[in-house]
Amino acid sequence: MSKGKKNWVFCDGYLPPHGDNPDFEGHEALMMTNLTKKGAKISLTFIFEDKEPVCIEDISLDAMRTTCIRLDHPMGKDGFTLGESEQYTVWVKSSVPICACFGRLDVRQVNMSYYSVEGYSF
Repeated sequence: MSKGKKNWVFCDGYLPPHGDNPDFEGHEALMMTNLTKKGAKISLTFIFEDKEPVCIEDISLDAMRTTCIRLDHPMGKDGFTLGESEQYTVWVKSSVPICACFGRLDVRQVNMSYYSVEGYSF
């Protein structure tokens, strides 16, 4: 039985704007876990409403390890950054099956909101 999938799609990307309190950072993150005995080579393809896709291809995840990629920080060797309030989808492609989920922390209200979702996998 496979422990994970090689492709994950998260359709609800929308990096929230910063709130008024500088002590809290609103962000989105992609969490990935490799439960296999082989290292994973991972690429992220960001798909937008109104511009060409952007692919980040330099992500490695060792066997039996986990990682969290903050999507509000520069990514890849070219330092690609997502724009605030920009609608996007992220397609995760891995050389071995992995588990992945997506999370968002929105700090624009005092009570804040955090949610995580499992994407479509195949």
